[in-house]
Amino acid sequence: MSGFAHQQPMTVLVVEDEPKIAQILVDFLSLEGFNTQVQYDGRDVIETIKTQSIDFVILDLMLPYKDGLTICREIRQFSMMPILMLTARVDEIDRLMGLELGADDYVCKPFSAREVVARVKTILRRVENTHGSQSEQIIRYKHLQINIERFKCQVDQQDVELTPVEFRLLHTLLKRPGVVHSRDSLMQVCYVDDRIVSSRTIDSHVKNLRHKLTQASQQKELLHSIYGVGYKVE
Repeated sequence: MSGFAHQQPMTVLVVEDEPKIAQILVDFLSLEGFNTQVQYDGRDVIETIKTQSIDFVILDLMLPYKDGLTICREIRQFSMMPILMLTARVDEIDRLMGLELGADDYVCKPFSAREVVARVKTILRRVENTHGSQSEQIIRYKHLQINIERFKCQVDQQDVELTPVEFRLLHTLLKRPGVVHSRDSLMQVCYVDDRIVSSRTIDSHVKNLRHKLTQASQQKELLHSIYGVGYKVE
């Protein structure tokens, strides 16, 4: 598959209760060189991910037996594999919940199968770019450390659980301490399509990130808001 450094085709698990939609996604993913598996309800998704070689999950929000948000939360307890959520519910709360529980992005129904495949590719490129070179795997700044390869964050040697969006925010800020990053630039780092989020969304993620970092350490806060501009680490 062009554009990715994997020797074997990557496997995408499609979890979608509408067979026609699932089949369209499988067809388009297959054309792009992905292997696929399909599940039509939420019952066995976690077991499949734990026991089989799954590289990416396309996860419908509304599923029989177990909903997509619950599954997303459970996956994030043991894996940072990329998750793209599908939803027919367009209210902002569900969107934010999905992302803050650990989804990498979402697409609203009805959607173009080409758009979904494009999002999958973009997320995979972004994940690979985040990993960077071997020399960049660990970034340390004062009492904070992140491991890019393992998606781990430590404050005063204490593990801090971050969502993918929070991790990318922190990674971006730590790469250039003291530099102020605008909300727009942070949106581009954290989301495939910045039209689906607002500055308020970024503010919400930064607030959550700051809270987690502060809870883990009594030392001086590193994450700073610059009024009317954006955020920096210093």
